[in-house]
Amino acid sequence: MGSQRKMYWELDFYSRPILDENQKKVWEMLVCESPVDIGTQTDSLFRYAKYCPSTQVNSGWLRTAIQEAIEEAGASPTKIRFFRRQMNNMITKSCEDVGVPAVPSRRTLVLNQWIQQRMKEVYPQEPGYQGVANPSVRLDKPLPQRLPDALEGKQWAFVTLEASDLAQMPDWEIGFGEAFPLELAELRPETRIPGILIFSPRALPIAGWMSGLEMAYLHFDTKQGNRLILETGATESWVVANIRTPELLAEAQGFTVAKEQANGVHFIGVQSDPQSQDFAGFWLLQEINLP
Repeated sequence: MGSQRKMYWELDFYSRPILDENQKKVWEMLVCESPVDIGTQTDSLFRYAKYCPSTQVNSGWLRTAIQEAIEEAGASPTKIRFFRRQMNNMITKSCEDVGVPAVPSRRTLVLNQWIQQRMKEVYPQEPGYQGVANPSVRLDKPLPQRLPDALEGKQWAFVTLEASDLAQMPDWEIGFGEAFPLELAELRPETRIPGILIFSPRALPIAGWMSGLEMAYLHFDTKQGNRLILETGATESWVVANIRTPELLAEAQGFTVAKEQANGVHFIGVQSDPQSQDFAGFWLLQEINLP
């Protein structure tokens, strides 16, 4: 996969449940490396943390902290992902100032786990710990969009693989895609991982377009009809398919159950036809609850 040659970072810059001597919230920047393939060793991923006084919460401080992280890592990332939309302007400017594009994304799996771990193990040990986290501001999401006509798949199907099958991903022929080690989701080798495959003669253009979307997760939506929705970026979503038959409805419900049993892990693949052994695109996904 092309993404294996690149380095992506995940970043959070937000207040923590800690008060300083002036009873003001302490802020913190967290930066960690995104895994991009199934074989990534999670303990080898770069991480950097730095507290920020409430009086210095600005793009200048953040730019300097990001630059320090780059110097410690010894290399600059290709892009930096962030999930807190209310911090969009400050994070985007700080990243641009160090020459790295910032992209809103919910594909921040390692960062999310790291924040949870620090909430339980690190912040309670700090002087001034308050015990109440400051949740993100919930902003409205736009309605799901239709896929561009030229990119709609001709066929698609629900499928499942065992977690152990995915260990073979490095041997698969994949044009575009991204994955992560299944240990992040604490899955057993025999766990069934649900997903969908999209088949189209235009498989490569479809996969190429999807590769620019910051793939987050798939879910079966019943709020406005029965639809399979692909969530991307920080807020975007796309209608992958309308579920119109009882058979597909049963499969969609089965997909939802299997995804829950797999701790939110699932996948989406793009192939030229059902007989193809290659993937124009393949993304391993996980639906997570971001703070």
